[in-house]
Amino acid sequence: MTRNGAFKDTPLRIAFAGAGTFSAYHLTGWKQTPGVELVAICDAVLDKARTRAIEFAVSRAYANFATMLEKEKPDAVDIVTPVETHAPLVRIAADRGVHVMCQKPMVPTLAEAEALVRDVGDRVRFMVHENFRFRPQYVMAREWLEAGRVGDPTHACMTARSSGFLSLGGTTPFLLQRQPYLQAFPRLLIFEALIHHLDVLRFLLGPLMVVSAQVAKINQGLTGEDAASILLRGENGPICALDGNFSAPGYPALPMDRLEISGTKGTLLFEGDRLSLVGGDEPPIAFDLQQSYQAGFTNAIQAFVHGLRTGEPFQTDRLDNLETLKLMEFCYVAAGVPF
Repeated sequence: MTRNGAFKDTPLRIAFAGAGTFSAYHLTGWKQTPGVELVAICDAVLDKARTRAIEFAVSRAYANFATMLEKEKPDAVDIVTPVETHAPLVRIAADRGVHVMCQKPMVPTLAEAEALVRDVGDRVRFMVHENFRFRPQYVMAREWLEAGRVGDPTHACMTARSSGFLSLGGTTPFLLQRQPYLQAFPRLLIFEALIHHLDVLRFLLGPLMVVSAQVAKINQGLTGEDAASILLRGENGPICALDGNFSAPGYPALPMDRLEISGTKGTLLFEGDRLSLVGGDEPPIAFDLQQSYQAGFTNAIQAFVHGLRTGEPFQTDRLDNLETLKLMEFCYVAAGVPF
């Protein structure tokens, strides 16, 4: 089994941890990736692991992560479990020389992330599954920026809207039906959702710092915030606003994003399902948002496999993801939210 260096053309044996809601998107991504074999899946609730194993034609199911790694001896593992379990599972994998892809957020706090990165070191390859930047519309937006189509960016605004935390007539909000544990998160919208958008903005604009932030709780039944406004500034000067509201009446339960980046030559706009240059002669490029959603997962997984095969750095390796976690944590500091 290859532990260090590139895998080149050898088949990759992949183990999988977690059988919750988002595991289906990950497992679909693995099934769409050539040259890999899903050898086993584990979940603390064995029946859930067995159900996913049948659904995705995975041979074996386990209830214990360490047992799975010992018996299957995979090359890499995809960890898609609750955030509080990430650090111990990553350490177990690293101790056994198993490369890791871990769902975002890496861990609950920046201090824990820094400790985990120190502990793992260079013993194994370690990528964080931060998938928004791998969505086709944002990949194309970066290509346009790199091609100079807007010139030097001077201003950016990104918004995220959803009614997913909105409770109408005493009903349970959609996002809490899907992920009940979110109700108890003391840090909610920025930590769980807007962290994606912070990473996209870093991906498109380069290093950023938080200037100010405010959070609000519209649904008083939540522990954490469901609305936030954040002001950022780039190292090279652009100012950037990120604004989110997941208790917004009239919006779909699944979040909708809008991105506008103005530069010295033009303005890039992603709105609805279309990417365009404002006022340009070219027709906008339309994206199938459902396909783009899955593509974010699949493209991230294929980037992980590419990195293992070639030895090239991961776009969202553990060190890059620390920078996104810093932005997330600085947002809460600026907003005066204790943790």
